Amino acid sequence: MNIIEKYKYIPSIYCIVSKVTITPATHLAIDGIRGFLIRKVTRFGNGAKVDCPKEYLGQSVYLVILDHEE
Repeated sequence: MNIIEKYKYIPSIYCIVSKVTITPATHLAIDGIRGFLIRKVTRFGNGAKVDCPKEYLGQSVYLVILDHEE
């Protein structure tokens, strides 16, 4: 099999699907934060997204899933 035959079946779009595990907890304590945001999760294609101000681009963030509706 030459190199063209080897790679002609590879699709041009790759999808990486990963399952995120959630650690059940009833208390979360985080030091050194500037504040927090409460946002609604909305549909985005086959997944979901949470809007966030662009001033936080490139920073590490936490997404806390609440047990009750806001």
